Order: sequence, then structure tokens, then C-alpha cells
Amino acid sequence: MASSPASSPAAAPAAGHSALPFLALVLGAVAMGISPVFVRLADIGPFASAFWRVAGALPVLAVWAFAEARHAGRPAASILRFDGAVLAAGLFFAGDLFFWHLAIMNTTVANATFLATMMPVWVVLGSALVLKERVGGMVLVGLAFCLGGAAALVGATIGFAPERLAGDVYGIVTSAFFGAYVLAVRRARARHGAAAITLMSTLVTSIVLLAVALALEDRILPASPAGWAAVAALAFVSHSGGQGLLAFALGHLPAAFSSLVIFLEAIAAALFGWLFLAEPIGIAQAAGGALILVGIYVARPRRTT
Repeated sequence: MASSPASSPAAAPAAGHSALPFLALVLGAVAMGISPVFVRLADIGPFASAFWRVAGALPVLAVWAFAEARHAGRPAASILRFDGAVLAAGLFFAGDLFFWHLAIMNTTVANATFLATMMPVWVVLGSALVLKERVGGMVLVGLAFCLGGAAALVGATIGFAPERLAGDVYGIVTSAFFGAYVLAVRRARARHGAAAITLMSTLVTSIVLLAVALALEDRILPASPAGWAAVAALAFVSHSGGQGLLAFALGHLPAAFSSLVIFLEAIAAALFGWLFLAEPIGIAQAAGGALILVGIYVARPRRTT
């Protein structure tokens, strides 16, 4: 399927310095960062909430994809076309959510969060080896700052113990799946619009996670209005907003740099935890957030003349 000129990554060098894709990344990271609050408030198990996070977003994503196709002058049926990159994105995101919840269940939240932040390492490697995108030295410097900041954000409560080894491994696997998802979406944006990718990959993820939830959960339906509100927020804010904005930005910005901006998710999660769950933020966490901001600034794309 041909992409419209406005959304094609072929135009990325010209659009890559625009404020709009960067703003989309920031807002997407914030939308994903609040998801732990919604998961805590949901009255269903982790795999059921993961399913509703994606399945509940499908109607919103379908409307967006239809509007995108109509704006580009393509038939509505064009949004239903799969290719290898779109299918891979859906499978990789299913793996990301599955192993993220396993990590939460089998190790500390701090360990799971820190190990999941290894995602940009995989994206940087994949950008160079798979996408053949140039990864500059300043991106590597920015990555070092961001990793240090992420460690400071959760460092006070990180601890490694033999009984949590499986959960720690799940955290690392989570980061690999999310990194692979980012790379797959970046590749898919060469041929598809952001809405079509997000819709079709979400459909794949929903099918996989429905099977997982039916197999592993006692029930998959929330039992209270508050529970339904939490899963609705997961669907509309964290997935429709977070993943949709990420897919849009990946059509205009390099994958490696984009993965660093997603570190803002850790800052957002800390702030929302403080606001809604009474989780404290200390000097070390504030310093960690500052390091992440420095890393993103250092790694920013430079204008070429």
C-alpha cells in the first residue's frame, strides 16, 4: 500500500526536525507512562487488562485509520492490508505486554521497570543492523545519559536476588520485544500510514492476548464501573494515544532517537505514581529525570546544511 507523501518516511530528512513529531513522541510517552496507574486500578488480572488495553482501542483506531485513508484518497479497504512488518509489530507488542506482566508478577516493580528500559539498546543495534540507519556518536552519548537517569529513577529500590531471577529475565525480554516493535513500526511506516499500522498491529495483538487471557485468567471482564473506567483509560489513553502517537512520530524521526524520547515514559510513570498512588519522589529520582532530559537533548537530530 502506498503511503501519502505527508506520512511517508521517505520525507523524514525534511520533516525530522519538525516540532510536531517530537511533540507526538513526548505526548505518547506520557500516555504510556500513566498505564501502571490504570493497571493498578483495574479489578481484573494483568493479562486480562493487557487484552482490554488493546482490544478496547480498536474502535477508536478504526475511525482514525478510515479518516487517514480518506484524507489520502485511498479506499477504506486499504487499511486492512497486512504485510510482514505490520504482522511483526502486532506479535512483538503482544510479547512486550505478556512478558512485562510476567516481570511484574515475578520480580520487583523497580527491577522490572529498570530492565524494561534496556529497550533503546536493542533499537540502536537494530537501527544500524536491520534498518541501516546511521546511529551517530551523540545518540550513544545520549543513550548513556538516559540509561543512567533510568537507573537513578528506580535505583533506590533495585535489588537482585536468586529467587527473582526469572522475573528479571522477563524484564530483559520485555525490553527486547518493545525494541523489536519500534523497529517493525519504523519499517512499516515506509509503506503504511500511522493509523493503519496501529489499527492492524493492534488487531494482531488483541487476538494473541485474548488467547492468553482466556488460558491464564479466571475472568476477563471487570466487575465494577471503576474497573471498566480503568480499562477504558488503558485503551483510549495509553494505547490509542501512546502507540498511535509513537507510530506517527516514527514516520518522521530516526528510530534510535525516538527510542530515547520514550525514556520520558519513566519520568511520567514516576510523576503519576506520586500524584495518584502516593509513591514518593526523592532527590535521586529528580536527578534521574534530569539526566534523561539531558540525554534526549544531546541525542537530538541536528540540522544539516
